[in-house]
Amino acid sequence: MKIVILDGLTANPGDLSWDELRKFGKLEVYDRTAPEELLTRAEGAEVLLTNKVIIDAEAMSALPCLRYIGVTATGYNVVDIAEAHRRNIVVTNIPAYSTMSVAQMVMAHLLNITNQVALHSNAVKQGEWEQSPDFSFSKSPIIELDGLTMGIIGLGNIGSATARMAQSMGMKVIAISSKTKEALLQIGVQKAENYEQLFCEADVISLHCPLTCDTHHLVNQERLSLMKSTAILINTGRGPLLDEVAVAEALSTKKIYAVGIDVLSEEPPTQGSPLISAPRCYITPHIAWASKAARRRLIDIAISNVRAFVCGEPQNQV
Repeated sequence: MKIVILDGLTANPGDLSWDELRKFGKLEVYDRTAPEELLTRAEGAEVLLTNKVIIDAEAMSALPCLRYIGVTATGYNVVDIAEAHRRNIVVTNIPAYSTMSVAQMVMAHLLNITNQVALHSNAVKQGEWEQSPDFSFSKSPIIELDGLTMGIIGLGNIGSATARMAQSMGMKVIAISSKTKEALLQIGVQKAENYEQLFCEADVISLHCPLTCDTHHLVNQERLSLMKSTAILINTGRGPLLDEVAVAEALSTKKIYAVGIDVLSEEPPTQGSPLISAPRCYITPHIAWASKAARRRLIDIAISNVRAFVCGEPQNQV
């Protein structure tokens, strides 16, 4: 059996191993695969693993040996699922591998905004503390989280972990969730009646919902206008959840206080993004998922998924 990993570099830049897959067949691993390279590299493969390489109906038609597609991520929009089902191709994903890493990044962005550790550390290194007439000096407001309200949109694994972290810092949590009001109360979370309530009441908003037609530009000009001028927005979900032009304008006009994001609508942003130059906007390059611990779980689950498929008992199917 031929097994091909199309874009393995981000999950494994060299500090982990795919070798366990060699037990199931001939393994070929590529760091990256351009669209025009897909069919040549995947020719004859029964098993394909992809992270960002798109496997559409045309590709499936050109790959008659293909029996299994393993998406090495939780989101599986890179695969034409309906076409795969039509062709009886098994498709799996990797659920819940990066829960704590992403929630930790939410808090990292939040604490960066509220405490500005890097800003003050750099000021000390540049001699500003030495020149200060006082024992303490501040270059930006220091914001205490205790008693503030965290609004979470989407209370799945990552949203729930974020809620627990926020609560541990003394924050009240309200959420938009499909879970019942009673279920949320059991974990100390208030269910928001609607988006308007959440955007009006929250001091911090963190996005953890999937990207769908309904959530595309969930954060738009209208909803930004409901937010407090002191509010902080965090997005570690998907870039298009934000109307980036509207968010940049809200920052420039001080309609909201700050934004921390790990995702953009275009990645990498070769065409630029209005958020890159926006004031008080802090951007990390889609790395919330990428701790070594999370990447190890991803690879372990990916291998387990292939093993289950080979044994005739597929798991984590989509």
